[in-house]
Amino acid sequence: MTNATATIPRQAHYSGTAAASEPASPARAQTGALKSWKDTMSSRLMLMAFIVLGASGALADDMKMPMNGKDIKWGPVPPFFPKGAEFAVLSGDPSKDGLYVVRLKMPAGYKIPAHHHPTTENVTVVSGNFHIGMGDYLDEKKGIELTSGGYGEAPAKMNHYAWVTSPTIVQVHGQGPFAITYVNPADDPSH
Repeated sequence: MTNATATIPRQAHYSGTAAASEPASPARAQTGALKSWKDTMSSRLMLMAFIVLGASGALADDMKMPMNGKDIKWGPVPPFFPKGAEFAVLSGDPSKDGLYVVRLKMPAGYKIPAHHHPTTENVTVVSGNFHIGMGDYLDEKKGIELTSGGYGEAPAKMNHYAWVTSPTIVQVHGQGPFAITYVNPADDPSH
């Protein structure tokens, strides 16, 4: 939704002592126009409120139930990730167009070789020690360590890699469909 700002000219102060029989002044005509504008805007805002409230009811019907971490259903990672980690879809469908939210639970020592995605990848560390670096190959001397609450963003088509030094959970969100291309095709575990 776009915010719009309307500037209303300041009205000159005039007293209410003018006789009712006097002809309408330009200031009074402008006041009438202002009242008409306010009435129109008020009607439009009311209509927008009804539309938004109606839409939010429909959106609430589509909302997934909130859940605690202990209730997340974990499964094996998809074949394009190295084996040994677990994967959970929290929202959306990463294989389709649209927003998605997933979590990746990795054991200490887990590594994801250099790769990139066609869309921006947003990563939030839920727990553990997650290291991320940018480049064409995994280099543990480079990169940055993110801990619980840390956030990283890998722009579309930027080569990056990751590794963990303790059991770690990250939450990844972005625009689907999710895809991953390894810099070195030999690193792709799905082949």
